[in-house]
Amino acid sequence: MSLLAATIRQSSRYISNQSVAHPSITRAMHIQSIPMWEGTGNNYAYLVVDDKTKEAVIIDPAHPPEVLPVLKKQTEDGSIKLTQIINTHHHNDHAGGNSEILEQFKLPIIGGKDCAKVTNTPAHKSTFSIGESIKVTALHTPCHTQDSICYFVEDGTDKAVFTGDTLFIGGCGRFFEGSATEMHKALNEVLASLPDDTKVYPGHEYTKGNVRFAKRVLQNDAIKKLEEFAQNNKETQGKFTIGDEKKHNVFMRVNDPAIQALVGHTEPVEVMKTLREMKDRA
Repeated sequence: MSLLAATIRQSSRYISNQSVAHPSITRAMHIQSIPMWEGTGNNYAYLVVDDKTKEAVIIDPAHPPEVLPVLKKQTEDGSIKLTQIINTHHHNDHAGGNSEILEQFKLPIIGGKDCAKVTNTPAHKSTFSIGESIKVTALHTPCHTQDSICYFVEDGTDKAVFTGDTLFIGGCGRFFEGSATEMHKALNEVLASLPDDTKVYPGHEYTKGNVRFAKRVLQNDAIKKLEEFAQNNKETQGKFTIGDEKKHNVFMRVNDPAIQALVGHTEPVEVMKTLREMKDRA
C-alpha cells in the first residue's frame, strides 16, 4: 500500500469513528438566583428548574415585586412550568410573599409549619421530586426558627443545599427560637453530613460581614481565600460547598483548638454559644 493510500485509509477510519461516537452529556439542574432588597436585607429567592421537563419551584419568594416579573416572563414564554412554592422558614423576609404569589400562581406551598399559607410540611429526611430528575430531601434544622428546613437537592452528580437562615457562607443565623445545642446539631451533624461537594445557597448575602468576624476568631488559608473572593465578587451563593464551609466557617469548626483557646471552652456546644454571642456583639 502506498503512503498516500495508507494516509487516506487512516483518515477515513478517524472520520468514521468520530461520526458514530456518542459523547457523554452532563445534565445538571438549573438554579437561578433572584436578589431581593439589595442593599438592605440582601435576600435571595431561588428558582430551581428540572431542565428535562421544565418543571420548577420557587424558594423563598419573599418580595413579589422583584420575583413575580421573573416568574411571569418564564412561565409565559414556556421556559418553566411552575409547580410549587418552597419556604425555608416562616420569617416574613422568606415566607412573607406567599399570599401575593398565590394570587398569580395557584400552587401548593411546602415549608415549615408556621409558614404563611403552607399546605405541606415535609418530615425530616423525607423526599420529593422536582420534575423527573431532581430529588429533594427535607432536613429539619430548628434554631433560627423552630420550623427551619433546609433542602438538599440532587440531579445526577450535581448537588446543592438551600439553607435559608441556618447556614450562610462563612456564618450562621441568629438563635432566635432555639439554642446553641440545636445550631450545633444543625450545622455540625445534619448539614456537615452532606457530601462535601454540595454547593451552598443561603437566604442572604452576608459573606463580607461573616469574613470580618471570622478573621477575628481564626486565621487560616481558607478564610483568606473566602475574603479575597468576597472582596472581588458581589454574590457568593453557589460558589462554595459544604466542604469549603468546614474549612472557613468558624461555626463549623467548634473543635478547632485555636478557636477553643480563644473562647475559653472545649465543649462544642459551649464553643458554638460563645461564638454566636461574640458575633451578636460584633
